[in-house]
Amino acid sequence: MEFVVVLHEGLSNMAWMFFLAIGLWGLVRAIRGLPVDGSYLGAAAIGQGLFLLQSLIGVILWVNGRLGSLARPEVHVLYGAFVIVFLPFIYFTALRGDDSNRGQWVLAFSNLFLFGVALRLITTGLLG
Repeated sequence: MEFVVVLHEGLSNMAWMFFLAIGLWGLVRAIRGLPVDGSYLGAAAIGQGLFLLQSLIGVILWVNGRLGSLARPEVHVLYGAFVIVFLPFIYFTALRGDDSNRGQWVLAFSNLFLFGVALRLITTGLLG
């Protein structure tokens, strides 16, 4: 079970770095006046997949009783659920598939926001 904990910790570090990278990449694209393209959406989808994998591993840890050792487990679960629904919500409801430069700005700032939420998830996941 310690391997699963180490995997969860490693993926959390990967998540914040990944969302920082694609957020900054999105800002560069937006400043240059570029629209959203398949490469950027693909990177965002990979980030969502990373959060889904992280959540699956978190559920495995929860089922095995490891969630109780966290300082604030309910907040950690709430943030974990939020990161799963946030980016699809932004894309499908706020942007409605808009792939213009405006959409690039929105997605860039959304990914930078998810970078911050990933860091917050790490702080709520620290042992109490």
